Amino acid sequence: MPLHLVTWNVNSVRARLDNVLTFLDEHEPDVLCLQETKVEDRLFPRVPFMDYGYTVTLHGTKGYAGVATISKSAPSEIHCGFRTAPEDRAPRILNTVIDGVRIYNLYVPNGTALDSDAFPYKLEWFQRLEAEIKATCGAAQEVIVTGDFNIAPDARDVWDLEAMKDSLHFTAEEHEALAGLLSCGLRDCFRKHSEEAGQFTWFDYRNAAFQRGHGLRIDHVYATGGLYERSSRVLHDAEPRSWESPSDHLPVHAWFD
Repeated sequence: MPLHLVTWNVNSVRARLDNVLTFLDEHEPDVLCLQETKVEDRLFPRVPFMDYGYTVTLHGTKGYAGVATISKSAPSEIHCGFRTAPEDRAPRILNTVIDGVRIYNLYVPNGTALDSDAFPYKLEWFQRLEAEIKATCGAAQEVIVTGDFNIAPDARDVWDLEAMKDSLHFTAEEHEALAGLLSCGLRDCFRKHSEEAGQFTWFDYRNAAFQRGHGLRIDHVYATGGLYERSSRVLHDAEPRSWESPSDHLPVHAWFD
């Protein structure tokens, strides 16, 4: 069946609630995957989404991180975090099955700095997720892995290649970790439709980065086999960045026939 999915790092759902609800009213996606919700599940503003007829599935905490999957159809299966011990350091994975499609909604660790313990944690995190998907998703399972990956895959996905060389979000180690995850049979839906450079999803709030086009493509939609073949369009939606108090990320639409 057709599917319209949107992934969006909202950088605090309560701070951007009016924007998110306006977006929802205008576009009515089947599934909206939010990241960096920054709120405990008990305090998440469920009611406005329910008033629109959506089911709200949460894995969040106060402070930072947090993911939410907002869907027209209720999930038939829900897993929060990694499915095997140890628990993740923060709520970053929400794994649901919606209308037969397994959707991994991810807020990938940032990595902080190359010389910090957060960087090897990021690489290990990818390895754990790769192992989980290979162990639990059969060849016939339709899978989408989407969210904020905190990795720009190649030179087309950074505004200044020289400045990004061997920098966080663009290291050989991160690219290898992402390639390992994609070896699960996942393919980049955006790149199915566009080879164009400079198509970014994140822009720093500082230095007028959005207005100057200085960004990174770090928010992705990956899909397996038949689902990838059904991918008909992917759009980086710049309009909400012009709204009052915007997120630093753009919502990414993905349509599947």
